[in-house]
Amino acid sequence: MAGSVKAVVTSGIGMTSDRTRARMVERLRAAGITDETVLSAMLAVPRHAFVDEAIASRAYDDSALPIGWGQTISAPYIVARMIALLRAGKKLGKVLEVGTGCGYQAAVLARVAREVYSVERIGQLLEKTRARLWPLKIRNLRLKHTDGSHGLPEAAPYDGIIVAAAATRVPEALLAQLAPGGRLVIPVGVDEQQLMVVEKREEGFVESVIEAVRFVPLLGDTA
Repeated sequence: MAGSVKAVVTSGIGMTSDRTRARMVERLRAAGITDETVLSAMLAVPRHAFVDEAIASRAYDDSALPIGWGQTISAPYIVARMIALLRAGKKLGKVLEVGTGCGYQAAVLARVAREVYSVERIGQLLEKTRARLWPLKIRNLRLKHTDGSHGLPEAAPYDGIIVAAAATRVPEALLAQLAPGGRLVIPVGVDEQQLMVVEKREEGFVESVIEAVRFVPLLGDTA
């Protein structure tokens, strides 16, 4: 494990049990997720702890769920897919996540990267997320309330940047904060969105279109 995430008691009963989480991981494997480091992280992080109790029984369904303020927690497949694309089979050093949301993806990232910075534009959501993350005692995760469309230049450069909202185009500010060899994983588009990977190579930026997705829009400013 790359990150310094303390072990927590994640067992439960029924739909929040370790067995239920293991079944989720098996579904991800069957769906084509082959990165065992990512799968191990998904197995370790209790997704039900990041959604409201009223919908905790749906936490391990492969679907997005509401988290308030017009935002959602991404489906497990999308989380695993994006982090696997970010890793590309390599160890991750410093990573930036744009769109903390409920904190689930950040917690998974913290288990596969040495250091994770996560930014969220909605202040009330971020405070709720801080409270959710506190019991997990994640030492290598730093959260900040800021406009994520500008990235977080004070901590750049990053080995990887992952964006949990759809941009109308790839933000130049994020490209500028990539380290050599770094990767940006981002959904792009308005009515029709595509998940894209942009890699910073010696000859320039190389873009790859991965698959169709559906995300909330990437907005500027803070709230």
